[in-house]
Formats: sequence, C-alpha cells, structure tokens
Amino acid sequence: MAYIGLLEVFIAFLVYIFIHFLIHKKSHQILPRNWPVLGMLPGVLVVLHRIHDYVAEDLEVSNLTFAFKGPWFSGMNILITADPANIQHVFSTNFSSYDKGSEFKEIFDFLGEGIFTADSKLWEELRKSALVMLSEQGLQSFSLRTLTSKIKNGLVPVLDHFAEANAVFDLQGVFQRLAFDVTLALVTGYDSNSLSIEMSEDEYSKAIDDAQKLQNWIGLGEEKKMVKANVAFDRLCAKYISSKREVIQSCQHSNIGEEAHDEDILSFYMKLDTSKYEIINPKDDNFLKDIIKSFMLAGRDGFSTNLTWFFWLLSENPEVVTKIRQDINTNLPRSGKSLDPDK
Repeated sequence: MAYIGLLEVFIAFLVYIFIHFLIHKKSHQILPRNWPVLGMLPGVLVVLHRIHDYVAEDLEVSNLTFAFKGPWFSGMNILITADPANIQHVFSTNFSSYDKGSEFKEIFDFLGEGIFTADSKLWEELRKSALVMLSEQGLQSFSLRTLTSKIKNGLVPVLDHFAEANAVFDLQGVFQRLAFDVTLALVTGYDSNSLSIEMSEDEYSKAIDDAQKLQNWIGLGEEKKMVKANVAFDRLCAKYISSKREVIQSCQHSNIGEEAHDEDILSFYMKLDTSKYEIINPKDDNFLKDIIKSFMLAGRDGFSTNLTWFFWLLSENPEVVTKIRQDINTNLPRSGKSLDPDK
C-alpha cells in the first residue's frame, strides 16, 4: 500500500509540473526550462508536433549550440550544434579525438566495421578509399546510366500505371524502391527490380527495414527478429560477393577489359590496391559485407526521403514547378541524346 501511495504521489507531482509549465510558459520563451528530475523533456513534449522548427529556433538563440538536459539518470543529455566551426572541428580537424565508442558499435552492430561505426585508423582508410572511389570516372558514368535506366524503365511505368488506374499510392514507398534498386546496382552491380508494377517484396530491402525498426537509436528490439534480419543480410551479401568474384575472375581469364559490371562499388573494393592501406582487406568477406551494408543504408534512405520532401515542396509551390518546366524545355536536349558524359 505504501508503494502504491508513493507512486500516486509521484504521478500527481508530474501532472502538477506539466500543468504548471503550460500555465506559466511565457510566449517569448524559446529555450525549454530545465526541471528537477524531468529535465527539459516536458518542454520538448509540448512542441513535439513542430520539433524540427523548435530545434532550429533553440539553436538560433543559443549561438548555434544547445545543451539538452534529459531526465535524471536517463542518459539523455545531448549536445546539439549547427556551428560550422564545431562541425569542422569534430568531423575533420580533430576527428580522431571523437571516437564513436563501443556503445555506439553495440547499438549499430549490424553495420559491422563499416564507415558508420569505424574509428581511428580504420575510419581514415575507409574514408580515403571512398574518396578515391567517388572520384572514379567509371563509377560516375555508371551511376548516371543506372539512374537514367531505372527512371525510364522502372519509375515512369509504375507512375503511369497508378495514373491510369486513378489509384492512391505511397509516393515515399515508390521512391524508396527506386532508391533501393539504384543503390543496390551501384554497390553490387545487380538490379533487384523491386520497383515494378507488381511492387513485390525484396528480401534484402525487408532485412534493412527490419534492422532499422528493431535496432533503433536507443538499442531496443526483438532479438530473434534482429538475428533473422542479420542472417538475411549476410546470406544475400555473400551471394553478391561470390557472384562478383566469379565475374571478375572470368574477365581476367578471358582478357576482357573493364565493363559496366566492373564499375560498381563492390568491384572497386575487390580490386583495391592494398599496398596503400594497412587495415583494409578486400579478401575478407566480412569486410566486403560491411561495405555493402554501409553504402546500401547510406544511399537508400537519404535518397528516398529527400525526393519525397522535394515533391511535397513542389506540390506546395506550383510557381516553382512552372519555372522548372521552363528550364527543362530550355536546357535539356530534345533529340534523345544520351546524358552519359562518356558519349
């Protein structure tokens, strides 16, 4: 009974604090108040419906750096910064001083030793190799060809199908399939064709979704499903790696020159000049699996989310649509000329 009484008192105290906050909150007050026990959480919950704008306002009045204090013992104290000098300091000039740490790796362990979780020397080598790869003319041309082909043969037919059927559909879901197919092709050289009128489920894409849903930023998730997602990851990555090795070996034995399938990211790392690196080992399948996972996650979600926001903004600003159409009609070739810089 004493336990129940203490619980009721504690809940009543929380309700009192919350109501007091709503009544006495000043209209001009932007920064959340740091309450005893609860920290700044009540102030954030009140503005959760406009959290992105609220964070931007906090940063604006805090000289671009703001310290959020979470509830006591919650481990939710967060330093938020948008100061270019701080970002340059943390991510460039003094990056080695800001290790992600073992806890970060534990939360995102399904990424293995990829660039998102790597620290120190390994991160430096992964970054160095990625910069070399992205500067390759072959990859740039392959990227443009892949995206152009997928839009023409995948996205446009799907949108035409929905338009003819006068059907309501999930635009972000369509863009996510577009991003997945393009990213998988750029990373491995293979097309899953998940973007189709049938909209069938792709096993690799489902594994990515399961991993992200189950292993979120606070590290919670159903362990059995997480293991299942990781098994799917590893099995599919192993298939792509094995197939790519066979293709590369076949080309070498046949004295065939560089072809489109040799311009993807996986091929680049398999043929990497290891004399320039101390840690990177392209013969290690686990290393190649982590490369695939990292680039797949980096390419898929950012691509689809940005596209979705872009088209939402277009729907809210029809005058911009008119200007874009004018620019297209003025600047893009009408002769069907290829956009490939190599042609």
